[in-house]
Amino acid sequence: MQNQQINLLSLTDCRFCSVISKTNKEDPIGTAGTCDHWLIMEIPQPWSQDLFQENPTIKPLIGLFQELIVKHGVNLRPMVIAPDREYSYPGFTRVLYYYRPAKLFSKFEKQEFVVPEGEAIALVTAILKQLIQQPNDLSKFQQYQQQSNHIRELMVCTHAQVDLACGRFGTPIYRRLRKEYAPISNGKLRVWQTTHFGGHQFAPTLVDLPQGYLWGHLEPEVLDLLINKHGPVFGLRQFYRGWAGLTKFEQIAEREIWMQLGWSWLNYLKAGKVLAIQEGEQEENADWAEVRIDYALADGSISGVYKARVEVSGEVMSALNSAKQMELKPVKQYHVSHLVKIQ
Repeated sequence: MQNQQINLLSLTDCRFCSVISKTNKEDPIGTAGTCDHWLIMEIPQPWSQDLFQENPTIKPLIGLFQELIVKHGVNLRPMVIAPDREYSYPGFTRVLYYYRPAKLFSKFEKQEFVVPEGEAIALVTAILKQLIQQPNDLSKFQQYQQQSNHIRELMVCTHAQVDLACGRFGTPIYRRLRKEYAPISNGKLRVWQTTHFGGHQFAPTLVDLPQGYLWGHLEPEVLDLLINKHGPVFGLRQFYRGWAGLTKFEQIAEREIWMQLGWSWLNYLKAGKVLAIQEGEQEENADWAEVRIDYALADGSISGVYKARVEVSGEVMSALNSAKQMELKPVKQYHVSHLVKIQ
């Protein structure tokens, strides 16, 4: 079966990991990663493969990123976006900071700043230091804060220097969203090119903020459904990588609930918990897990709990990186074998 699947591809396409993944029907669910904080900065292109180690604006921040993530266990995702001719200002740097507002939530809270280029490092340092309750001077940047909580931000990975698939497949999706959807949004939607945020085998891949949904293997014909949320939610099932507010097995269960309840599910505050997992295995390798998803409306009028069992349903061969000589690996696929609403 593996050879039959790979033979569907031309020799040229074999360079792209996302073509292998999509042709072999790898399910992207559960690959969104879990995130409590997003730190997103404007940095002009071109972007090198080792942008975070080489760029003079970001390089001084690497030590602080590592301290937060490794020493303090802060679930932080740094990203870079390309300045836009319409959105951006010469001589200034935009910084977007999103954070989880509570245990149960439906979208990330947002702070946006547009600061003189020379003050970008000081601003980011102040934002990050507050996360570990260190002295900071964030208050001095209030004059640069933007009122943009009404804006939906779509982040499309086009970082070809990290993986060719993101440039080849991410760029056309970015251009279509930027040219066809952003201009008719009355200022409520911005579309950005971003550096790699994980999962290039799912290119074109996209982060939808402030809600924090990740999408992969996107096709032009599903963009209307993704943007406008009019139509059956099942049409997005195969493109959904998961919600960054949950962990892997919780994301898999959450998709099933969404498929049952439809668009209304997006309005619920949510939180997840892994109740049990295959003994002796880390989450990424476990064959099964039992999870709990709590939900509520913001006004408290509705609340409840789902319990689910997630189990391995098989495996597919996939490639994690684009290359002339692919290394294919088996990737476990999962399904929800039991889902019940308990209150």
